[in-house]
Amino acid sequence: MRKILLPTFLFLIIVTTANAQKWTDAEFRRANTAANATYLTNEEKNVVMYMNLIRIDGEKFYYTFLEDYINNYNAKVRQYRNYNELRITRTNSYYTSLLKHLKGIKNLPVFYPNDQLSALSRNHAQDLNRNNLDTHESSNGDKFSKRLSKYFPNKAMSENIDFGFSNSLDIVCHLLLDCGVPSLGHRFNLLDQKFKLNAVGVSIQPHPSYSWCAVIDFVALPPADIYKE
Repeated sequence: MRKILLPTFLFLIIVTTANAQKWTDAEFRRANTAANATYLTNEEKNVVMYMNLIRIDGEKFYYTFLEDYINNYNAKVRQYRNYNELRITRTNSYYTSLLKHLKGIKNLPVFYPNDQLSALSRNHAQDLNRNNLDTHESSNGDKFSKRLSKYFPNKAMSENIDFGFSNSLDIVCHLLLDCGVPSLGHRFNLLDQKFKLNAVGVSIQPHPSYSWCAVIDFVALPPADIYKE
């Protein structure tokens, strides 16, 4: 696991050199709140970082890392006969609406990882894997709010679940575009300002039907609790 900031910077520069150079070291440092979260894998740490980069400068993210994601995604699906249906075009309504939402996103409070919340995310992701589920409900029927409220009572909370990706940028961009989800619930969780969501739990686990699943839980905590870690 990476426990210092520098290797994460190197990882980003290697993977997305041109676009990463458009971001400053100060922006990466601010976004990388999970750098020392030893309970997260490197990809899980990067999920937090990419979510924070969106909140630091939404429009810049749109024209840099989101572009990387779309280009890579379209290259991957080119092999399929229904490529024209699968590919993401620049006229896609979810793509165009996203720019409208991101233009006003600048220097929002960033997310901080939380050990207990990540354990809950991990438990649910493993439950989905074990029972081949694709829902916010646990195999015992508990809704996500019941799972989280046991440890975070009387707090605003939400949950994103992504299927099919193990790469952090893929996960975050897939949720941000939110294609096929009219409510844009995943997108609005990432851009939240209304509920003051500030603590996150992340877990990426295998899944029998979709290869991978990622559970991201959000809770609004008092500042004193956020900075404990």
